[in-house]
Amino acid sequence: MILTPVKRNLMDKPYRIGVDIGGTFTDIVMLDTRSGRLYNEKVLTTPDDPSAGVLTGVASILKANDATAHAVNQIIHGTTLVANAIIERRGAKVALVTTKGFRDILEIGTEGRYDSYDLFIDMPEPLVPRRWRFDVPERLSPEGHVLTPLDENAVVAVAKEIAKSDVTAVAISLLHSFQNPSHEQRVLEIFQQEAPGLAVCISSDVMPEIGEYERASTTVCNAYVLALFKSYLERLTAGLRDSGFEKDLFLMLSDGGTVHEETAAAYPIRLVQSGPAGGVQATSVIGALAGESNIFCFDMGGTTAKASLIENGEPMRSTEFEVARVYRAKKGSGLPLRVPVIEMIEIGAGGGSIATINKLGLVQVGPESSSAYPGPACYAQGGTDATVTDADLILGYLGADSFLGGDMSLDVDAATKALELNIAEPLGISAVDAAWAIHETVNESMAQAASIHALEKAQRISDYAMIPIGGAGPVHACNIGLKLSVPRVICPSSAGVASALGFLVSPLAFTFVQGGLVSLDAADFESIRTMLSRMEEKGKELLSSAGTAQDDFKVELLVSMRYLGQGYNVEAPVGSEILAADDRTSVRGVFEKAYMFQYGRIEPDVPVEIVSWRVVVSGPAPVIDLSGARPTASDSEARKGEREVYFGPAKGFVKTPIFDRYCLTPGESFGGPSIFEERESTTVVPPGANSKIDDALNLVVELPHD
Repeated sequence: MILTPVKRNLMDKPYRIGVDIGGTFTDIVMLDTRSGRLYNEKVLTTPDDPSAGVLTGVASILKANDATAHAVNQIIHGTTLVANAIIERRGAKVALVTTKGFRDILEIGTEGRYDSYDLFIDMPEPLVPRRWRFDVPERLSPEGHVLTPLDENAVVAVAKEIAKSDVTAVAISLLHSFQNPSHEQRVLEIFQQEAPGLAVCISSDVMPEIGEYERASTTVCNAYVLALFKSYLERLTAGLRDSGFEKDLFLMLSDGGTVHEETAAAYPIRLVQSGPAGGVQATSVIGALAGESNIFCFDMGGTTAKASLIENGEPMRSTEFEVARVYRAKKGSGLPLRVPVIEMIEIGAGGGSIATINKLGLVQVGPESSSAYPGPACYAQGGTDATVTDADLILGYLGADSFLGGDMSLDVDAATKALELNIAEPLGISAVDAAWAIHETVNESMAQAASIHALEKAQRISDYAMIPIGGAGPVHACNIGLKLSVPRVICPSSAGVASALGFLVSPLAFTFVQGGLVSLDAADFESIRTMLSRMEEKGKELLSSAGTAQDDFKVELLVSMRYLGQGYNVEAPVGSEILAADDRTSVRGVFEKAYMFQYGRIEPDVPVEIVSWRVVVSGPAPVIDLSGARPTASDSEARKGEREVYFGPAKGFVKTPIFDRYCLTPGESFGGPSIFEERESTTVVPPGANSKIDDALNLVVELPHD
């Protein structure tokens, strides 16, 4: 349970800090709640120990703004540590205990094939080798009734065997335990008695939903990263306290809510997408200020690019996610997780992604990345591979002397040499043509992936306004927008640290899920109300312990349903008054409304069944006035000069004006081509486009379309 923070007078603690660890940079955003001002910082990520980069970055932003650790009221943190640990296989040695006969569930999976035509398909390697997978006699019916009692002697024997090994974590996932957790809870008790030093996770706690493969996979992944994440948090919190911070740490979850560090430590798998989730949360706020409610969020950082759709001001959410895919773009080739997430897809590479020539003689970008060390060749840290950042530098999109506000110089000669050695010379082309090939390859693949993602959601991407975030997002956004026929690209100030900003505008929230497969006609609404009430009270207890006032709670109820016989579900919000009235007709109505939106038709005569319930308990979302959060424009000349910028073979290099983003004021307008530089990112506006600065200091680009 979360420890209740010590209440203090907050007048002397005016600062809130958001920290996002990316593959290349660690971003820090600090809010002064007295003035509403925002301050930003970027430092290189420290892959060997990410907490070191966090401590360095936080110390830097405090020093740069004459602030002290004592004056910080809250630090909210997001990280890719969990996902990276699974991808890189750096977690604990885990054992799996399951129902007799289901020992191989992690390898059998759903028996689905992500590529029907590949006879030699590669499936993801299970995190638990067969040697450490155990099955014990017990069996529950699909309704949760005991068919075979739990053989406790067998459990004791398994626990003793595991205790003698070098296994450090155990995942317990028994058949149909989401309907009745009693057997799993008893197995947990036995392990606590026989092997008290082991970290143990049970599936009915981690993911109480139907789907034995997904439930087992999620529980194993949670156990796999549990010790690693706990150790990381201990190092980070100890470092923060040694630096003078007095407040507890909060972390961003994958669904856009924030939680206390102790809750995060119990469910680290919930943080698998925490960094990108912050970016989507920030984009929602930025879009609202720009008068847009339907937004295509494009997040391109140093390692990957992701896309998310925001409908009516709210990000689309899901409970399905994959990690550690064998093939990044192929759904089904990774380890499945059932956790609440903001729905987003990985659509391409990042600035540090490495370009190579594949077997067909074509330019391929990613999935390998140069990371923070050695980084792109132009970082002059020993990197020799050609990357997207190197290509953008050669094309003139990035300034060699103005990168990171001039704090980091880029080596043009090193970038040119890397492009020539790895791409240009093997293909017999110039370094500029090689750079353009990399740039176009990345943009085209991302445009295609984004368009397909929208179509899968029954939407047209051209109906959305595009908001690019991440360090590389605004560099590529307009080119991608042209390919997608997006009418408008809204480039926010400080887009490169948007994920860290998103942490500061996200509410404290936690999602509870409970499966319970039953036909709607047979549903016991009294039992359902009791179950939902328990989930709601548990959420309120968590948030209250973390400092949320009782009057500020917001509760959202959602039901996941499907037609009888289907294998996929549709989730819809349902009001408490409908449940209170046992109104089955209205429950079916909310399901069919959601089903019609997704698939364009309904089946009035087909029975429906309830698959699971979701309760989201949240506090109020912090409000930041972004229009007043940035420093006012300086008296310096906005136009910094000009440089030759390449806009494709048809136009070649074009002499392009360069503007200082910090010197621009609302109402100013510009023609294309033009480039706008700030410390966190660079925005490239192509020929023929027009742009202006709105009241929230967004650069709004109107793209030309035939």
